[in-house]
This record gives sequence, C-alpha cells and structure tokens, in this order.
Amino acid sequence: MNNKKLSIGIIVFVLIVLGLFVLGRSGPGDDAPVTVGDNGVAGEPVQRGMLSVDKGSFDFGMISMANGKVAQGFAITNTGESAVTITKIYTSCMCTIAELALGDKVFGPYGMPGHGMIPSTNAVLEPGAQGNIQVVFDPAAHGPAGIGTVTRVVYVETKESGTLELSISATVTP
Repeated sequence: MNNKKLSIGIIVFVLIVLGLFVLGRSGPGDDAPVTVGDNGVAGEPVQRGMLSVDKGSFDFGMISMANGKVAQGFAITNTGESAVTITKIYTSCMCTIAELALGDKVFGPYGMPGHGMIPSTNAVLEPGAQGNIQVVFDPAAHGPAGIGTVTRVVYVETKESGTLELSISATVTP
C-alpha cells in the first residue's frame, strides 16, 4: 500500500514539474513583438490600447555570466484620454525581475508567478503621463546550464488595454 502511495505521489510530482516547465517555456503571443539582433538592438515601438512603449523588445547581445546582472528600461506612455490602471506586472522566468517607476513612486520588484506571490500593482497612469519599467536579467541564475540564446518576457496587465508584453533577449556565455 505504501509503495502505491509513493508511486502516485511521484507521478503527481512529475506531472506538476512538467506543467510548470511547459508554462515557463510559453513564448509571447503572435501579436507580441520580438526582435533579436546585434548587441544593444531595440525593437520597434509598440502600442496596446492606450498604453504605448518606446520599444517592445531589447537584445543585450552577447553577455557573460561572470559579469553579472544586466538591466534595460522601457519607457511607457498613456496615449489615451483617460487614466490607465496597471493591475499586475510579472515575468516569464525567475531570472528576470521588473520594477515600475511612476514619478517618485516605485512599484515592485515583480518576478515570476509560482516563485513568490505576485502582488497587485494598481498603479494609475494619467493621460499623457509617462513611466519606466526597469527590467533586470541575471544570466547566472540558471547556473552553467543557462548558456545560449534566451528570451524573457515581462507582462504588464491593465484594466483598460489588456496585456502589454515586453521582451529581452541575450546570448549568455560563461
């Protein structure tokens, strides 16, 4: 009887791990911009409803684990005529965090769901107002197995405009 319970427990554990793996590997939707290019190449401007961003993606190019974390800012603007409420911000991987700065107020850091609670943001961006989403990527987070080309996504959920996706990419070397 104990062997049967142990076997069922192992199967459930494996299914959960596989499910998390599949969710973690989900890429951006078909409408999300992803640009991969030379070192420091930014993608095209993106607009999702009333919320626009100066670039939808950024490629760090070749980066070394030994050199530590890298960061990139994304300028966001409310181009609409009414306020936009940013309800949640989260990332596609535990190696990536994001913070939202609106004036003197900083929200976050926000990480990956399943690796700690993702709190509600509830930050209001007034018409014409700008903010900045700072994305920090730690190339050493996955250890030696984390070398190669990676793409990570930051999801910015709003009440009014749906979800805006910002992506970063890099080629990680030891």
